[in-house]
Amino acid sequence: MSYSKSIFFTIFLSVTFLLVISCKKENSPKAIELTINEGFKNPISFFNAAPSFSWKLPINSEIKSQSAYHIVVGTTPGILDDNQDLWDSKKQFTDQSTYIKYDGKPLVSRQKVYWAVKFWDQNDKESAWSEINSFELGLLQNSDWEAQWIGLDTQKNADTTATGFPYHKIQYLRKDFELPSDIVSARLYTTAKGVFDAMLNGKSISNDVMPPGWTPYHKRIETLTYDVTNLLKTGKNTLAYILAPGWHSGRLGWEKEHFKFENPPRILSQLEVTFKDGSVQKINSDNSWKATINGPITFSDIYDGEIYNANYEIPEWNLPDHENSSWKKVLTEAINSKVLLSPKRHSTVKIKDTLSTIAITKPDSTSTIFDMGQNMVGVPLLNVPVKKGDTLTIRFAEMLQKDGTIYTENYRTALSTDYYIPKANETISWSPKFTFHGFRYVALSGYDTTKSPEKNWVTGLVQYSDFKEQGTFTSSHKKLNQLQSNINWGLRGNFYDIPTDCPQRDERLGWTGDAQVFAPTSLFNADVHAFWASWLQSVREEQGKEGQVPFIVPNILNPNAVSSGWGDAAVIIPWELYQRTGDISVLEENFEMMQRWVAFHQLKSENHISNMYSFADWLQPFQKAKNLRGDTPKDFIGTAYNAYVTKLTMQAAKILNKPQEEAKYQSLFNTIQKVFQQQFFDQNGQIKEEETQTGYLLALAFDLLSDDIKQKAIPHLLRKIEEADNHLRTGFLGTPLLSKVLDEIGKVDLMYTILFKETYPSWFYSINQGATTMWERWNSYSHEDGFGDAGMNSFNHYAYGAIGQWMYERIAGIAPLAPGYKKIRIAPIPGGPLTSASASYKTIYGEVSSSWKINEGTFYLETIIPPNTTAVVRLPTNNESEIRCNGKALTDSKTIKSIKKIDGYTELEVMAGKHQFLINNKL
Repeated sequence: MSYSKSIFFTIFLSVTFLLVISCKKENSPKAIELTINEGFKNPISFFNAAPSFSWKLPINSEIKSQSAYHIVVGTTPGILDDNQDLWDSKKQFTDQSTYIKYDGKPLVSRQKVYWAVKFWDQNDKESAWSEINSFELGLLQNSDWEAQWIGLDTQKNADTTATGFPYHKIQYLRKDFELPSDIVSARLYTTAKGVFDAMLNGKSISNDVMPPGWTPYHKRIETLTYDVTNLLKTGKNTLAYILAPGWHSGRLGWEKEHFKFENPPRILSQLEVTFKDGSVQKINSDNSWKATINGPITFSDIYDGEIYNANYEIPEWNLPDHENSSWKKVLTEAINSKVLLSPKRHSTVKIKDTLSTIAITKPDSTSTIFDMGQNMVGVPLLNVPVKKGDTLTIRFAEMLQKDGTIYTENYRTALSTDYYIPKANETISWSPKFTFHGFRYVALSGYDTTKSPEKNWVTGLVQYSDFKEQGTFTSSHKKLNQLQSNINWGLRGNFYDIPTDCPQRDERLGWTGDAQVFAPTSLFNADVHAFWASWLQSVREEQGKEGQVPFIVPNILNPNAVSSGWGDAAVIIPWELYQRTGDISVLEENFEMMQRWVAFHQLKSENHISNMYSFADWLQPFQKAKNLRGDTPKDFIGTAYNAYVTKLTMQAAKILNKPQEEAKYQSLFNTIQKVFQQQFFDQNGQIKEEETQTGYLLALAFDLLSDDIKQKAIPHLLRKIEEADNHLRTGFLGTPLLSKVLDEIGKVDLMYTILFKETYPSWFYSINQGATTMWERWNSYSHEDGFGDAGMNSFNHYAYGAIGQWMYERIAGIAPLAPGYKKIRIAPIPGGPLTSASASYKTIYGEVSSSWKINEGTFYLETIIPPNTTAVVRLPTNNESEIRCNGKALTDSKTIKSIKKIDGYTELEVMAGKHQFLINNKL
């Protein structure tokens, strides 16, 4: 071989080797599902200039855990080519793959940031780099805004004819502008005092519903960023808005004094267009804009509905060259430096599903009723024939009366009625824009009666905050599965930008007590990490000077509207959110609020016995007091919660490495615990005054009794349950504790008995009456007795859905043993009439699942443990020779790290992966 051929051959081999190595590296496993903070993926309106990074390890039989990671961050997509100009973490030897805090150069408004990560597995084998992800910061400071608030004077000559309340007219606003060619990108930064729909050149810029949402407007208004590059064109353009009162300027609450009519709706809009040469043109909301109140939406209110008059439609009003000489110049307002303008930190409300009509009835001559088959929240999409001169009336109801007509008394003063006034004889396609309803039934009147109603006339557009469902549960029992469905629909209907109590009547408010009892269940069902983190910011903003937390957030009442068991959400939800996600920033953000609430508890106590106002065990069944607050005394409840939140704050201090605070709250808890027992319990473990199931549950669940008194109290709790024929006698506060306590004292069989009760009060009782959501009362309706008190009778109320936590953690058997499910417990306990149950949950590390069944005496369990976690699997036998794992004896399994015998069970510590267990006493 010649020298030149030898050189060529050597080069060929080298290049081939490099290509093979490159291809092998490219095809090697890499981190997946990259997110920042509370699960955001490539956002363009991010709120935090100090983000945290998370990723999952790929599903691979060889990858069990992570031993190290390397993150790179830069201002260009070339971060893998030594362009890590913002941050290079270098190789970090840790198994942490969640919430890694950014530690690079300061980030600023509008900045687009790129990042990627690689990891090393348990054998120190290096992965390929992940896909490059990005995030773009919104406008972080009020000083970033050059625009002004704009709108018309909608307070003069206010109309009260529709509802008896004065109301603000709907505003239509527009701005014409011209752009040169060579547009590279465009961002619309915008928000409203009210709710809006924005359009560019006649096209809506998003599918958001009721943006920007609801915050304490006197403290913070959330802003949104939209990529509108593809909606712009060279030459003439038009930016347009429709603006409605929404939560900011509409009526809220059940009393007229709650209504803040003096706050008019306003728009803030800043369109920034970037060109090829790097220059930027801004189109800001200012006094050059024009507006009118003479559009087709003549009225819109959250409680009362919407009126659309097609005769007032303005053709092409949102397109260039529209003749608008009759439109008025807008008024302007300066931005208030004391009210923070901040990018929205959780997803907007969207249309998440559709429901078709399942049945049509005509109970009388006045209306036709369309049944969606499911109690839902949102609006109808109408495809209805109408005639000019008539008015199409759309009414809503959750239930029907015995004569088949709609039942609306429980809506109280909320009219919840939409009207469409047609301009011609035609078939319309329409849905209201700036209201929402809680309903199963839609009653139509005023349509073209020459046509026969058809099911496609009404479709339900299901609306809720745009989160994904991340937990599943199913079983061999039809009614238990219906209960799971009812819990889920209750969540969807009441997570409408904030966690509301109900979605249909003149309320729909952020009740803190309802929120704290349901939070753990919600976190299993749905990816609501960001949702809760955002609402907790509102709770912090509404906290009073003395540390008081109102029982409604955002608060429309007076600052001292405080209740024990409700304001405690300020401590309980951050703790639960941390436990479920492992995100320590939740505790960091809220620790001061937690401390201040504990201090307020002390302020409202005398010798550590609470005198705080309380809704107590709200809507306890068979109560003697007849005041809706149940029979457990408020000082008992307030003192119990005082101790509990003190304990949780102590535990948070430990996590945050605050030893002085930890010692302080430990001492305080010990004191309250001692005083509580002395005040409320005798030496026989019996409550001294009014004995209730909830009283014993609070004491046992919150660890408020010494060991000897605790053991004496347990029989008293069991006696109270037996006196109720093994039924619950608990309201909002006691019910979530029932399963927890019975589980801890080894009475799971009793909990199964209570859960599967069919008679009042029980979870299945409402199902037997036709419930498709959770109800406010255990007996909101019965076939025999009809409807409960309409003054407090919501058919979509999630509080009693808190039982879902026990269903997932005990029936299916998935629970966290370490924050964020870093360590997982798989411990299903079969019981009742069940022969099988299964659940899955998407943790921050990946999906975990547990599925069991019993067939001819053999117990089968299949579970999947995500990478970078471990699990403790508890099996119902103490004879390990009866157990097979993936077809092998336990001692032969390479995925089992340890075996223990505990209380008649066998506990196995297992590694990540898929495991199949079989227990057969005939082996």
